Amino acid sequence: MIKRVLLAIVALVLLLAAAVAANTLRQGSRQLEVPPAPPLAVDAQAVADKLAGALRFRTIASASDAEANAAEFRQLHAYLQQRFPRLHAALKREVVGQALLYTWPGSDSAAKPVALLAHQDVVPVEPGTEAQWQHPPFGGVVQDGFVWGRGTWDDKGNIVAQMEAVEMLLAAGFQPRQTVYLAYGADEEVGGTRGAQQVAKLLQQRGVRLDFVLDEGLFIGEGLVPGVARPVALVGVAEKGGLSVALKARGVAGHSSVPPPPAQTAVGVLNAALRRLEDEPFPATLQGVAREMFETVAPEMQGFQRVALSNLWLFGPLVTRQLERAASSNTVLRTTTAITIVRAGTQANVIPAQAEAVVNFRLLPGDTRAGVLRAVREKVGSAVEVSELPGGAEPSPVSPTSAAPFQLLNRTIRSLDPQVAVTPALFVAGADAHHFTGLTDNVYRFSPVRVQAADLPRLHGTNERIAVANLAELVRFYHQLLRNLNAPNA
Repeated sequence: MIKRVLLAIVALVLLLAAAVAANTLRQGSRQLEVPPAPPLAVDAQAVADKLAGALRFRTIASASDAEANAAEFRQLHAYLQQRFPRLHAALKREVVGQALLYTWPGSDSAAKPVALLAHQDVVPVEPGTEAQWQHPPFGGVVQDGFVWGRGTWDDKGNIVAQMEAVEMLLAAGFQPRQTVYLAYGADEEVGGTRGAQQVAKLLQQRGVRLDFVLDEGLFIGEGLVPGVARPVALVGVAEKGGLSVALKARGVAGHSSVPPPPAQTAVGVLNAALRRLEDEPFPATLQGVAREMFETVAPEMQGFQRVALSNLWLFGPLVTRQLERAASSNTVLRTTTAITIVRAGTQANVIPAQAEAVVNFRLLPGDTRAGVLRAVREKVGSAVEVSELPGGAEPSPVSPTSAAPFQLLNRTIRSLDPQVAVTPALFVAGADAHHFTGLTDNVYRFSPVRVQAADLPRLHGTNERIAVANLAELVRFYHQLLRNLNAPNA
């Protein structure tokens, strides 16, 4: 009897192993085979010089003051007019607040327009870190094969590359079949409500329905996807939502020499609430965009990683546990919790009567602000006052990867570099793109900036830069994408 049971178990294990192996081998590469794009000569140094000049304007937006640095934005506008004369002669230009909207009429008035987005504003440099920059953050220096300065990557590089691509196409006599909008917000870093949101409202008032929107967001990761040796173009098909919650606790105050139990102090009550929020995170799930991303890159992997990701029906729980351990992958699996501000007390020997904190949540598509707020209240209990802070946003809809615009992006990327694997991905930060979700079902967040692990701290950090050669790649990408509008199935 025992022998028959053991044989049955062995047989089941062998059958399972055979099924896993067969399923792994059956999951062939999902990468499109496309003909190479025609070669395009780009004067990389000239483009680098144009970007360097744009970096010298300190276009830092303020959440509270719409006129902050207004002169810098006006000077940038004048500079762009000077450096891209064909574009400014041929395209209609409108100023919406400090945002810019350009219209390039297409040859087919019945075709839905497209919109390329970027933003003019940049984040400030953290005071006291200026000396840590290899070159001055607003110096606009081109050296050692890089353009250095605040905004090279986020996001003036995309403005200059898009304008250069249009400039080159105009010089060649090209006209797009679909009308093309270039929309350049001026306050993306503080929410985009005065810039991109107003541009989107203006287009909506005019009855515009877009074919697709392409904004900044994700990039070409080199060595960033574990197990994949080739570069991976991460095309954002959705954007996480955001919610900031204020917590306030009150308790027994008094002299520090006679401290009451922690459960009676404001700091103790708040500390317990924050600990619960961190110890009881929102559940991780390997579904939706995250699942599609890992299933897309699985055939590009080797060894057990390929086997596990090709058979999530079996290894899903194991893979999820592994992904939760790294911050970069954990964030695509769940609504995340981050304690960002804690305030209490004014003097060393006084127990404060009140303690406050701010907790920031980044919402996975499928979650809602109301649901997260309800869960927070349940976790912290009635002793802590909970209130939602302004500026939150629901997660964006998920744009389809089966849609023609995604396939257009996919083919464009692959035609320029067949070594790059393309996959849908979740954008975990925020961009102006979410203001445009009411104008189209197809909103994508990607630019072909090449990023390695060592580059990640440069975003909003010290020594932001972009390689001159990579900047030329951005020009080729936008040039080819616009050309492909006239041959969408090529």
